[in-house]
Amino acid sequence: MSSSSPDERTLVLIKPDAVRRGLVGEIISRFERKGLRLDAMATRTMDDALADEHYAEHVDKAFYPPLKAFMTGGPLVALVLSGDDVINVVRGLIGATDGRKAAAGTIRGDLSLSNRENLVHASDSADSAKRELALWFPELD
Repeated sequence: MSSSSPDERTLVLIKPDAVRRGLVGEIISRFERKGLRLDAMATRTMDDALADEHYAEHVDKAFYPPLKAFMTGGPLVALVLSGDDVINVVRGLIGATDGRKAAAGTIRGDLSLSNRENLVHASDSADSAKRELALWFPELD
């Protein structure tokens, strides 16, 4: 179920590749220019336990070990964004998962050439956003 409430929130992770490449400001500015609100931000490193919780539905899949190594391999920036229909708006801004196939004008389409190192993660539904926000920002509940 998607909400059009201005109070809808989503989690965005600016992944270690984007931090390493100095793209944090560029990515945040795209969300801000769209009119989304930045409600919380934290720089941290994902540890193994948080990776396993965050990607719980993927831990048994073949692609998970390299994904986990990538996501735990350096600092990332976790954001809480809010705004009207924010989950769908953010997913539109970031583009397709594979940066090689993402549309020009999207974050991944403009800045990524990879499927795994694709700069950002964003919650894909209201249920995912609720679960992921509780993992990353439990103090906001």
